Amino acid sequence: MTGMLASIQSRQELELIQHLDIAIIDCKDPSTGALGALPREEVKSIVDACDTNQCLSATIGDLPMQAGLLSEAVIAMSATGVDYVKIGLTPDTHLHSCIDALSSLTSQINLIAVCFADFPLDLSLTKRLKLAGFKGVMLDTINKNQGGLTAMLSHSRLNQFMNEARHLQLLTGLAGSLTTDDISPLLSLSPDYLGFRSALCERHLRARQLSPKLTQHIIQMMQQQLSFSDCSTHKAH
Repeated sequence: MTGMLASIQSRQELELIQHLDIAIIDCKDPSTGALGALPREEVKSIVDACDTNQCLSATIGDLPMQAGLLSEAVIAMSATGVDYVKIGLTPDTHLHSCIDALSSLTSQINLIAVCFADFPLDLSLTKRLKLAGFKGVMLDTINKNQGGLTAMLSHSRLNQFMNEARHLQLLTGLAGSLTTDDISPLLSLSPDYLGFRSALCERHLRARQLSPKLTQHIIQMMQQQLSFSDCSTHKAH
């Protein structure tokens, strides 16, 4: 069943929503980029304050495709104790060599690759990620001013991505300025999680403080849609 990923930027925001039904709490700094990294001290504080059963992820920042730089950032962020470390991948002549270099870390660190809908979608990349030992792959957007994920990629293209990732048994996530209107069509693709930040903040301003009320509203919408889908499936049989 699809869960919710909620991105937070501080321990204070964690305290506002940690009682809610959130599958993954994601640590990132929305003021410094699509995958802006929080200071590791702040991430460690969030880890220490979290319930031991809560799944946590953290981004390493919008970094260039340089193998040494990425590996160093992954190791440092993993030391905070998060369950998953997210790495943004962008088209580059060194992309494949970066993935190969990161494969040496995947036996000890759970890596999630983040591909961006702003660039042409390379479905063949998922197989390389699987072979390198990545645990999952997700789609997001870099430019938050040009529409969300569903404006950049068609439903059929998103479905192709999901099918390929599922075939390889990778965890799957969809994010990128998602709104309430995106919930139903994206849930129909059955990702492991949908990721939100802007929709959890007043006026969709992602750098503002997260709103528990808006977060709960998104959770309820997802649960209602999933319940409706389950009911429809049972009736069909």
